[in-house]
Amino acid sequence: MGEVWTLAEYRFGKLSSVSFELLNRGKSLAQKLNAPLASIILGFAIKDEDINELIARGADKVYVVDDKNLENFLVESYAKVLIELVNEYKPDILLAAATTTGRTLMPYVAVRIRTGLTADCTVLDVEDETGNLLQTRPAIGGNILATIKTPNTRPQMATVRPHSMKPALPEKGRSGEVIGKKHDDSTFKTK
Repeated sequence: MGEVWTLAEYRFGKLSSVSFELLNRGKSLAQKLNAPLASIILGFAIKDEDINELIARGADKVYVVDDKNLENFLVESYAKVLIELVNEYKPDILLAAATTTGRTLMPYVAVRIRTGLTADCTVLDVEDETGNLLQTRPAIGGNILATIKTPNTRPQMATVRPHSMKPALPEKGRSGEVIGKKHDDSTFKTK
């Protein structure tokens, strides 16, 4: 089984609390799959205390890409880096918040890597028999709930409604692995 990834949102020099909500969601999925939980943080001048906060709140690994080109959110730059990480590490599940960042970045990435994406999920679970992500979201004006699976491609991707789960609480003394990634300037040039 591959890792369960959450996309941390780092803007204006700080982590958004939605990053901790995603860790809480990802934790239960990772436990069911017996897989590591990782957080991806993209930005510029990322502080060690923010990386450590992600670990304290549940990340077994934190993939860090700290580059001046990622200081401001631009979908092309963020997507190129995220796609590169996905292709190298092959996560099983990738979650982002249904914020402006997640709603812009995740569809772009899903199309480029040819996988499915379920937007605006309120419930996530794992199918016991297959390990497939069960992605539940409101449909038909919220009158019914639809559960969607992506059985044939990986990673299974979903955006999650902000504030639909409490943030993961920090655990003092928790340890994790930090993987720093570097990219040359050609990574950020659009084709």
